[in-house]
Amino acid sequence: PTPVTMVKLHYGPLAAALLAAPSAHAFAPPSSTVVVNHQQQYSPLSLYKKQECSTIPTTTTSLRSSSSNINPYTSPELDTSALLKYATAAITELSLFAATFQLLDVAFTNVLDTSVPFPFAFLLFYGCSLKSRVFNPLNNQRPDRSKAVDGEGSSGFKDRVMPSWTPPGVTFPIMWLLIIGPIRAYSASLIVSSTGSFLCLPIMAFMLHLTIGDIWNTINNTEKRYGAAVIGVLCVVLSAANAANQYYAVDPFAGKLLGGTLIWLCTAAALITDTWRLNPSEEGLVPLYPVVGEAETSFMWFGNNDAEDE
Repeated sequence: PTPVTMVKLHYGPLAAALLAAPSAHAFAPPSSTVVVNHQQQYSPLSLYKKQECSTIPTTTTSLRSSSSNINPYTSPELDTSALLKYATAAITELSLFAATFQLLDVAFTNVLDTSVPFPFAFLLFYGCSLKSRVFNPLNNQRPDRSKAVDGEGSSGFKDRVMPSWTPPGVTFPIMWLLIIGPIRAYSASLIVSSTGSFLCLPIMAFMLHLTIGDIWNTINNTEKRYGAAVIGVLCVVLSAANAANQYYAVDPFAGKLLGGTLIWLCTAAALITDTWRLNPSEEGLVPLYPVVGEAETSFMWFGNNDAEDE
């Protein structure tokens, strides 16, 4: 073994002050006696500096990684705050639709004293079908249409693992703008022509369907809650079926028209469900409800979030 010699070291005022400084990571010998190896010698100051530089960054990095990489799915907790905000947004949107339709009924009945022109109703409901989110305080951004057509990723489309059978991006704007939108507008206009009123149960059932769809867009596209999006899209399908049933009671043809949109909605539901399956967390499949820590639900009306066009 290498011989070891006990050497008595006398520190100057500066070295003594450094060694006496309190630090959780500082190295200081317990007394003025230091063990010195004949092959490699260290001064107390060099030992202090070496230990200080090598220990602090390691500890800091460890603390940062442990605080920033918390997995919300390890012990998933229901995000009741998000549910409350979804409910508030739904009540707000439905109330604004009801108030708007009430004003229109008063305008056509008491002021203009005429029936609602079919083209006016069609354009109104076509606008509602595409831009209903203007009455919703949440950030209901849709996938960027131009990026979808080009096959690029955007919020809600190709920004996650998608099923191999996902339709081409150009399919979505064609369906919503040229097929689903006109069907919704025409069938709703038939209901207004039959009832003579905007504010009626079948039309409000349709508005409920649009409202649920807007909240689902927040969950799926903005917040990327893959599990909750599955339940959300099922609610979209059920609300469409309910609206079609309400339509059918007033005008069977209008009910059948709106019911036809369920084919596309069921396809979308299957796509969302398969996407949830393909995007598990480290703990397994993501829970089918909003989880605390996976996203932050906020009201766009009171923030600076910019929603994209559908």
